[in-house]
Amino acid sequence: MTYEAILARSFSRHEQRKLRYGALIGCLLIFLSFFTVFKPYLGPLPILNMRLSMGIAQRMFATKETESSQKQEMITVAQKATAKLELLLISTSHQENVTTKPELRLNSTYPKENETITKPEILVNSTDRHVVKNASMEAGPEVLLNNTERPAVETEESVPLNSTDHQDTSLSIAENVMRKREPLCNILNPRTDVCDIAGEVRVHAKSYTVYASSPEMATQDDGHTSWKVRPYARKSDRTAMSSVTEWSVLPASEGQREIPKCTQNHATPAILFSVGGFSGNHFHDFSDILVPLYLTARPFNGDVQFLVTDYHSWWVSKFRAIFQNLSKYPAIDIDREKEQVHCFPSVTVGLNRHDDFKINPSMPPHTTMSDFRDFLRTSYSLKRSKAIELRAGDPRKPRLLIVARKRTRSFTNPARIAKMAKAVGFEAVVAEADMNVPRFAELMNSCDAVMGVHGAGLTNMVFLPDNAVLIQIVPLAGDWLSRTYFGDPSRDMNLRYLEYKIGVRESTLLDQYPIDHVVLRDPRAFHKGKWDDFKKIYLDNQNVKLDVRRFRPTLVKALRLLQEQRH
Repeated sequence: MTYEAILARSFSRHEQRKLRYGALIGCLLIFLSFFTVFKPYLGPLPILNMRLSMGIAQRMFATKETESSQKQEMITVAQKATAKLELLLISTSHQENVTTKPELRLNSTYPKENETITKPEILVNSTDRHVVKNASMEAGPEVLLNNTERPAVETEESVPLNSTDHQDTSLSIAENVMRKREPLCNILNPRTDVCDIAGEVRVHAKSYTVYASSPEMATQDDGHTSWKVRPYARKSDRTAMSSVTEWSVLPASEGQREIPKCTQNHATPAILFSVGGFSGNHFHDFSDILVPLYLTARPFNGDVQFLVTDYHSWWVSKFRAIFQNLSKYPAIDIDREKEQVHCFPSVTVGLNRHDDFKINPSMPPHTTMSDFRDFLRTSYSLKRSKAIELRAGDPRKPRLLIVARKRTRSFTNPARIAKMAKAVGFEAVVAEADMNVPRFAELMNSCDAVMGVHGAGLTNMVFLPDNAVLIQIVPLAGDWLSRTYFGDPSRDMNLRYLEYKIGVRESTLLDQYPIDHVVLRDPRAFHKGKWDDFKKIYLDNQNVKLDVRRFRPTLVKALRLLQEQRH
């Protein structure tokens, strides 16, 4: 007999139905009890343990951001870039906010599902911008943001970075934060003080004050409340600095000082500098002002406003060609703007300087004296870039300029020198530099060699063509000055340098002192390193009567140098 027949005889139909329902409920309870007891020991299915690829993660992120994109199979390139950026800049441990400007490049190729990917590694460089590099990661697409396909993505808000995912960037971030706290002014350079001020900057001529009025600048003052700066690039020379106006640089601190309101707003950066000091001396015009101005202004490519303190109209007119080639705008005599407050997006107070009449290529802006000379040729429309190259039998005569001086350290016999130079094979010209810089620059550029006694007139060697010859006549006791201020710099200008040291009998000091006097016999023992004593005797009271026979071999060597071919 079957179980169904037995069950039918033992129970009514109604009782049978209740029994089935009870059995079903009992089975469900047993199943749930089993699942509850053994749940901690049950692992997820293998398919659920797979890590999402970067491409899928980005799609999920984009889906959360915009519900309308859920039905799309592919997200746009811009959404991928935004998702990538936000994923990278999630913080779990850094409590300090760091303002960042990530710069990414976008690859227009859509990511593939099974492609090996690289993970962007954010490094903070010295310009406070993030650079995306590649580092190994799991499977997924490579996302590079290309500036040519989409503008660089920038964010101004403070975004903490995830130290767990980017431990290798923590040092760079810390260095960047410290850089933010650097003082506005660099007063450690032994040659010049320079303040580089970004943000809204206000120049108040009446009080000779530059206000860094952006509130965030107050965090960079490193405890200073102000700086006193004389914007002339020879700060160790008290005599020069005594005629340079002192300016104050004040970082803004909310509630501590009242900042004057702008009366004139400028869209360009500005450079504030002095033409006081030793301006008017041709050497110092270049060494202290023009070369430093070139170093400071050239990176702006003309889009910079000059603010000149201790303004001399004759001086600015003298070098107008240089000013016009460094700035698109007329220089402002800032000392006369007493009733104005000029406002700029950034201001540099002072000029960068590397050395006396020199440029160090390893220092910003990483240019050279040869570049400066090219700049001068352009500014003055000079025609010759190279000196004459003589060959055997060449009938041409190289041109020699004999630099004359009317006061001190002048030649007493320039006519005899010119006559001897012609006999050697030169075309000799005697001239003295004057206020007409364009005219003398053209004359200097037309020559293949120049000779002169140590003095400011030799500064015009900057206008010589490449491979020209400079012959410096070294007066008695002038060895160090001659080598430092003209000999060494000439080599950086692609010039060939010769030196002729005069003898005691070629100095007019012999007419003032007996031949065995300490002034002639031992100049160092006489002046003992005292500049005033040295200058009074050897610079201000000495002329040169050149022994043309003794000097002749030097001119012959100069002619021979012009006959050599440079490759």
